[in-house]
Amino acid sequence: MFDFFWNLASFIVALGILIAGHEYGHFWVARKCGVKVEKFSIGFGKAIWRKTGKDGTEYVIAMIPLGGYVKMLDERVEDVPEHLKHQAFNRKNVWQRIAIVSAGPIANFILAIIALYAMYLIGVPSIKPVIDTTTVGSPAQVIQLDEPHQVTAVAGQKVRNWEEVNLALVGQIGSDKFDISVMPLNTLADPEHASKTYKLDTRNWRFDPEKESPITALGLGIFRPAIDPVIAAITANSAAELAGLKVGDKILNINQQPYKDWNGFVDVVQTSANKQISMTVERQGERLTLDVTPQAIVNGKGEEVGIVGISPTAPQWPENMRFDLEYGMIDSVTAAVDKTWQLVVVSFKMIGKLFTGDVSVKNLSGPISIAQGAGTSATYGLVHFLGFLALISVNLGIINLMPLPVLDGGHLLYYFVEVITGKPVPEKVQEIGFRFGAALLLMLMSIALFNDFARL
Repeated sequence: MFDFFWNLASFIVALGILIAGHEYGHFWVARKCGVKVEKFSIGFGKAIWRKTGKDGTEYVIAMIPLGGYVKMLDERVEDVPEHLKHQAFNRKNVWQRIAIVSAGPIANFILAIIALYAMYLIGVPSIKPVIDTTTVGSPAQVIQLDEPHQVTAVAGQKVRNWEEVNLALVGQIGSDKFDISVMPLNTLADPEHASKTYKLDTRNWRFDPEKESPITALGLGIFRPAIDPVIAAITANSAAELAGLKVGDKILNINQQPYKDWNGFVDVVQTSANKQISMTVERQGERLTLDVTPQAIVNGKGEEVGIVGISPTAPQWPENMRFDLEYGMIDSVTAAVDKTWQLVVVSFKMIGKLFTGDVSVKNLSGPISIAQGAGTSATYGLVHFLGFLALISVNLGIINLMPLPVLDGGHLLYYFVEVITGKPVPEKVQEIGFRFGAALLLMLMSIALFNDFARL
């Protein structure tokens, strides 16, 4: 229940910031173009707070935080007194209308830059993207490894942590081939000279983002430090608690076989649903052997597996693999702009891949997934929440630029047609377009919501 309210609160905060930024873009440019703004609303429905400013604009925060709007004086919507007609939106020239409408998405891109700027100033705790194996038969099998190597570039784009690797790989979905550069982890040489580049054949590279990451699907074996087999947490009423296991116990043997690694231990447990196994642990210098019967659950693949309800002590990453990705006051601007541009490019590519079929519509996410993402990122701290905010802000800006008549992009499409033809698009044509756009948008939202519920 706490997770639900935490996700909801994080979602409202994130969405409120994004909507406020988007609508303020429209508002600010409209005012600069001499348009009278009657209402600035964050949210829909009944107002929970309202105030009329000295400028005559009514500022509102409404109950349903799923959008917002800027109501401008417009003769197409209502009768406008003669002395105010020069302040009506429809009386402005086409380039002013284009500026007002495009200001919303542009504000989202600016907001992303601001969020990333703050993130880089604070510093992002990061792990170097180090691989120690590649999967036989995968596109990455051509990479030769005799020791851990750090990934330095994907398709010519420099990468410094796993987040950047993941983002770069997502942008290559559907590509027939691309390059990956790696270098030995402990080399002191300049990365550009120490790196070796491999060309990967990705014509048969397919993966389901719901089940795996593009990193592992490509065949890259992520280096992970060995997990200390000391129990850090036990779930209440779990098989482990019922068997008498305690926090601090160190696992020595499973079914009379020496403990080797955590993955091996998990394999034994998962294949022993409702079957008794023996565990030998060390507790305060003494060896104890306890019988544990893993409880059966059904995993995401519909398979019955066993669980005992314990968590190991978090592994410690080597010092030479940890770093804070941060910049100074000036460099943070460049880094933030560059990262925003990367997000924009990848987002446009993903939209294109939806139409080509390289990415399934099953990967569309709606408000529930966004809420979960907001809650998770907020749990990790301000830095991660800022990164999440930037990602969603960029996507919100891009979605609004799509040429659907109910979105900003649809209005811009009509205005550019007006620029070319020299006359406005007929209102009857616009109305038909709005209905079509609303139907298509409703369909996309329905698919996204269906996907959200399917993931719960």
